[in-house]
Amino acid sequence: MASTTEITIVTGNLYRVEGDVKEVERVILDAARGSIPELAWLVESDTGQALGINPEHVVTLRAIGP
Repeated sequence: MASTTEITIVTGNLYRVEGDVKEVERVILDAARGSIPELAWLVESDTGQALGINPEHVVTLRAIGP
């Protein structure tokens, strides 16, 4: 089973994405540190579709998978 991370954003919406919590954190931080505003691009674990998240809207990360 692949690692999954749950992201909560300021609206209260939850997203489950592929990757362990440290990998997801790194993608979000890298997007936030860019010289121009960037989205953190991740893959939804349920659909396999790309998901772009504004790093400024992330409230919490939680490890779901192993």
